[in-house]
Amino acid sequence: MKYSKDHIRRAMRLYAVTDRAWLREGETLAGVCARALDGGATFLQLREKDLAPGRIEAEARELQALCAARGVPFVVNDSVEIALASGADGVHVGQSDIHGRDIRAIIGPDRILGISAGTVEQAIAAEKAGADYIGVGAVFPTGTKKDAKPMPMDLLRAICAAVTIPVVAIGGINKGNILTLAGSGVDGAAVVSAIFAAEDPGAAAAELAALAERMAAHG
Repeated sequence: MKYSKDHIRRAMRLYAVTDRAWLREGETLAGVCARALDGGATFLQLREKDLAPGRIEAEARELQALCAARGVPFVVNDSVEIALASGADGVHVGQSDIHGRDIRAIIGPDRILGISAGTVEQAIAAEKAGADYIGVGAVFPTGTKKDAKPMPMDLLRAICAAVTIPVVAIGGINKGNILTLAGSGVDGAAVVSAIFAAEDPGAAAAELAALAERMAAHG
């Protein structure tokens, strides 16, 4: 399914990034993702760096089906090959993944391309490279990337102002700090443990979705 630019921008609101490390006994990644999507997650990224490629592709196929049934965009982290093989809506890549590669040409015009950026220059280059959206962070301290330093709010604002495509903030975002992003210009928040470590992922997603709407309403 090809998503419009407006749909992608709206879908940034609550962007869920998987982490199977938080699965409890008897849970499956697909089961937890379904609860998060039904609770209010508006975008889903499969990010499982410790799985073998074959298992990642199998998970991607299952999650793509879940998202397609709900009209929610789904992307695979890093691997263009797995994204294409699984029929995912797109791929999210980092700065190291785009050097010497035209990702947009590889995936074609209809799939979603997300690119991480940590500076204004990187964000502008990502837009020129055909990105549909930019992931920016870490905006707060995070255990997901222990070497990541929190981004100053003025830099986040500058990145948002420098591009015309949607920007989603990531890194340590939870229900206690998401509203501090109001006024930064971001279109939404990407979360990992705030959903996947929650006792009730569906309820957590619902609460975060409501907060994300409040955040976005204040620019």
